[in-house]
Amino acid sequence: MADLPNDDVQAMSFEKALAELEQIVGKLESGQAPLQESIAIYERGEALKLHCEKMLREAEARIEKITLSREGKPIGVEPLDAK
Repeated sequence: MADLPNDDVQAMSFEKALAELEQIVGKLESGQAPLQESIAIYERGEALKLHCEKMLREAEARIEKITLSREGKPIGVEPLDAK
């Protein structure tokens, strides 16, 4: 896990990146990793976190809300309100 360069993160799917990030968090929380390894996997975890956040923002931008007529029939779409 820690031997992989961080530049491969951009090619990962959201699910794969999140799964690896969860493994890194578990390893860091356990306190079992030596200092140098902890630093390396922390840096990889940061790259994975940023990648996941970017993918989520992109997905949110694509989500649309269906607008309905007074009769309740779909008449179009509009962007989902961003928070």
